[in-house]
Amino acid sequence: MTDRPANRAALEDRIRSTPIAGDPDKMRAAFDHITGPLAKVRTTDIAGIPCGLFGEGAPILWIHGGGLVLGSSATHARAAEHVALATGRQVVVPDYPRAPEAAWPAQLDACLAVLDALPGPLPVVGDSVGGQIAVLLGQARGGRIASLSLISPNSDRTGQSTTRHRASDLMNDDEGDRTFARMAMGDYDPRDPQVSPAISDLAGLPPTLILAAGDEILLDDALILARAAALHGVATQLRVFPGLFHLWPLWPDILPEGAAALDAVAAHIETTTNGDISC
Repeated sequence: MTDRPANRAALEDRIRSTPIAGDPDKMRAAFDHITGPLAKVRTTDIAGIPCGLFGEGAPILWIHGGGLVLGSSATHARAAEHVALATGRQVVVPDYPRAPEAAWPAQLDACLAVLDALPGPLPVVGDSVGGQIAVLLGQARGGRIASLSLISPNSDRTGQSTTRHRASDLMNDDEGDRTFARMAMGDYDPRDPQVSPAISDLAGLPPTLILAAGDEILLDDALILARAAALHGVATQLRVFPGLFHLWPLWPDILPEGAAALDAVAAHIETTTNGDISC
């Protein structure tokens, strides 16, 4: 594993030179290389699901992205550590079973089990497909979730988006996103509310913060979800970071905008959660 990139240019060079391709193990190794070197993570089992732990105190549940195929508590360690330090709380990142070894909805079921085992109401964070799962958690267990913080949520596969085919996103493209979805969900129906939660009934979701990057393919996913949530009466905040690519908050030590996004998540958690909750 090479050293951590020193700046944005070096990070972008690493992303461009590390295609996420091949079989699942090769794709995971590529993603690990892009996000790495991987941090050492404290782990425990919660409801039979291995979870990474960051910080101490009342819990925050973070559902990691990676198309249901990639990602782990280690790839998301720096982002989770940043939020843990900013809030003085413990961030729990489930290492849910990944596709294609585990088919959908195994990932959702694992995250539900972890949520049910943690004291609440508690904040939930989700990035990319983790944002999709986080919305589904909010619909299934609304009373147990104090707030949602969604980073580039993968929320609409129905064809409404005008940004999914853009070429400006260094970290994601539409065909790759659809390939991951097929690996997990098979011949999925884009209008299934679990596949495209933005078209579902969002009434009853807790206060929701949605963050997106201006150059990513999922920008419209975030905009569509924010509009739908607001129309369903959800207290909704939306913030777009121009000129950034998908999953930019995974590098808060390299990208100031990544740190700013995670600080916005921390502020949302602090203003929507009872600080007296304890583990």
